[in-house]
Amino acid sequence: MIDTNAIEAANEAAMKDLRADYDALGEHLDRRGISIDAIKAKVAGYGVAVPSWGVGTGGTRFARFPGAGEPRHIFDKLDDCGVIHRLTGATPSVSLHIPWDNAAPGDLLAKGEEVGLTFDAMNSNTFQDQNDQAKSYKFGSLSHTDAATRAQAVDHNLACIELGQKIGSKALTIWVGDGSNFPGQSNFTRQFERYLDSARSIYSGLPDDWRLFTEHKMYEPAFYSTIVQDWGTNYLIAKELGDRAFCLVDLGHHAPNVNIEMIVARLIQFGKLGGFHFNDSKYGDDDLDTGSIDPYRLFLVFNELVDATDVAGFDPAHMLDQSHNVTDPIESLMSSAMEVQRAYAQALLVDRVALVGYQDSNDALMASATLKRAFRTDVEPILAMARLDKGAAIDPVVAYRQSGYRAKVATLRPAVTGSGGGIV
Repeated sequence: MIDTNAIEAANEAAMKDLRADYDALGEHLDRRGISIDAIKAKVAGYGVAVPSWGVGTGGTRFARFPGAGEPRHIFDKLDDCGVIHRLTGATPSVSLHIPWDNAAPGDLLAKGEEVGLTFDAMNSNTFQDQNDQAKSYKFGSLSHTDAATRAQAVDHNLACIELGQKIGSKALTIWVGDGSNFPGQSNFTRQFERYLDSARSIYSGLPDDWRLFTEHKMYEPAFYSTIVQDWGTNYLIAKELGDRAFCLVDLGHHAPNVNIEMIVARLIQFGKLGGFHFNDSKYGDDDLDTGSIDPYRLFLVFNELVDATDVAGFDPAHMLDQSHNVTDPIESLMSSAMEVQRAYAQALLVDRVALVGYQDSNDALMASATLKRAFRTDVEPILAMARLDKGAAIDPVVAYRQSGYRAKVATLRPAVTGSGGGIV
């Protein structure tokens, strides 16, 4: 996919400056009582899953502008995802979306091994109709008024679990577009009861070593009411279903100015934080590149995660979930994976003893300054050195562009035409 010699050549050109920067940062951190090598080891051990659908060009409700060399099927997607991990060393697993990525499990496993990837959480799709399905989801899926439609949606989720078991996945993520667009269209209580009943059927089919993640979203495509509209409803669902049901937090699925890091803390406190879909937003569910709008918020989320490291059984899943409308999706996903690592590294630099002291003494200014000191530290040399040690690229975007990968796959994959709306 990517010539190892090309990566080594790109690294050779940047290695001298990187080592100087790393040593300088190491001296600075040493004065703060922090071992740069210990931080690097933790960063090197951290990984975020990439979404299979993320390597295709996205779109809005109004239009989609296809890019060159777009993946034709799951095996092209896995090639692209493999490139991301090869260059960053930060994305060891891929999350599949069914039925978009449906394929024989043996073929999926073979391709995953070929490109150096394992399989993360499975994602079901009952928010759009497929060509071969008997019942439409136009008016809902797991909460539909028609029992046969609900049963169809439940069966689809159980099929996702069955496939996931065969390829090594350990979790199922459920997001539904169910809700209403007009006041009076749906009875809120009966609709939610139908959803819970369907979710219980799925939960009962969950293997003992699996987790179920339910995902909330404030709006879209149901603009008047969305059935799992916020973290409170999501928490109720997880509590109702059982010990292996958890809340998944998508950073874009909140109203503007909502304190997401506090939601993360609450869910950690009560043992119901299952994981994340990382992205960024300005107005709503924008699905922008992670860290592109509010990197400080991303850092504050990781501050809560690092603070909870010693919580028994705490093991949240981390995945990117983005739509790339004007960039090369591979470049955006690489950049986002590095931004997630950056926030993690910065959070590891927080002086937690000092922070607790300032919090307990109500010293608001110094507590805030303690966080900002960590956030303002340029940890890029740590990230780059971790990549170099893994044989990945010091600068993944530069190495990717020099490799000519996009141009090469564009000659193999037929050009896509048309500008229909909708996310890939």
